[in-house]
Amino acid sequence: MNIGILGLGTVGGGVVNVLNKNQAQITRRSGDSINVTHAAVRDTTQTRICPIEHIKLTQDPFEIVNNDDIDVVLELMGGTGLAKDLVEQAIKNSKHVVTANKALIAIHGNELLALAKDNNTYLLFEAAVAGGIPILKSLEQGLSANQIELVAGIINGTSNFILTEMRNKDRDFEDVLKEAQALGYAEADPTFDVEGIDAAHKLVILASMAFGCKLQFNQVSTQGISKISGEDIAFSAELGYIIKHLGIAKKLDSKLQMHVHPTLVPKTHLLSNVDGVMNGVLVKGNAVGETLYYGAGAGAEATASSVIADLVDIIKGTINHDILGWQSLINIPKCKTDDIESVFYLRLLATDKPGVLADITATLANHNISVEAVIQKQIDQKNNAHIAIITNLIKTSELNKAVTEIQTHDYVQEDVKIIFVETLN
Repeated sequence: MNIGILGLGTVGGGVVNVLNKNQAQITRRSGDSINVTHAAVRDTTQTRICPIEHIKLTQDPFEIVNNDDIDVVLELMGGTGLAKDLVEQAIKNSKHVVTANKALIAIHGNELLALAKDNNTYLLFEAAVAGGIPILKSLEQGLSANQIELVAGIINGTSNFILTEMRNKDRDFEDVLKEAQALGYAEADPTFDVEGIDAAHKLVILASMAFGCKLQFNQVSTQGISKISGEDIAFSAELGYIIKHLGIAKKLDSKLQMHVHPTLVPKTHLLSNVDGVMNGVLVKGNAVGETLYYGAGAGAEATASSVIADLVDIIKGTINHDILGWQSLINIPKCKTDDIESVFYLRLLATDKPGVLADITATLANHNISVEAVIQKQIDQKNNAHIAIITNLIKTSELNKAVTEIQTHDYVQEDVKIIFVETLN
């Protein structure tokens, strides 16, 4: 099988290296040899992380997708403009495509998968979610007997690294972000990572695989970690929780709930121990119960592992054209944010005077919200105090009404911080 690669950077170079390193095992498992014959790059003179003696380089990516001698195209260049045009052209030329491009699949996956089916080709994307963790194959194959009830994941290594460093070393967000950029974990513009957009791309793919619905990126509610403070991390720990940036998908009655946001997770839960740049995905099925998938969510050879696994599936012919695992994908309406029920963490900066805490709890009670735990600590000589509260299970709409009322009082010094709490049961 002849392979053409679009983009010979970190992942593309990793694919070549893993194919070279594990050639005998891959051939034994697939029943055929895999030969990378061509690659499209921006600069043919650039030093590569992989050997290129037997690879013909070109600066014109359309030479790859229009080459009759190439059987499979690996789209490893990223983006949703040129990458989409190239994938479409490759499919129309009856070539199979493997991609690690989560944004491309999340935004244009419905039409590209339909095009692949019409042209009797495969479009596979295991590497688009959680790097080297075979989570999509697990959902499609290993858990095919289950009705999936919940998917929750730490699926962005950059945000996980930042929160881990803030917790373990008592550092602030901006300080850790600069280190993440210096280490290459975060881009110069870190918005996609720290504001949850990257995780949202991945979550919509997970949800589609889990629930058999069309890819619906515009239905993901997204909140980043840039507003998480050291106080939130410290109070959470004292209350028995760790803050993680989670992507969560679950069905509420007949509606789909998809959101990416900072979340308090119990210290006792396995996901709370997924630290640094690692990824972890929890899947709950109605037959198997909870299963947890842990591993490297990025990196040259980890991501290459998933890309090559898709190549092996193509050679073996063990896949069908309904790659998302259902004969027909359905539209599942979005659950309105106001209808989401959750436990919540609230933090207030308030004037520390008699009756303040009683007034806050009374306001919550008037909205049928119980206080499950509370911490109050004076922070300065001006009688200002931080108050942290864990509520009972309540609708988001009711919580927002109560918080709006609390913020009308003159003893509140800044906006009330609200963070979801997930038991993940």
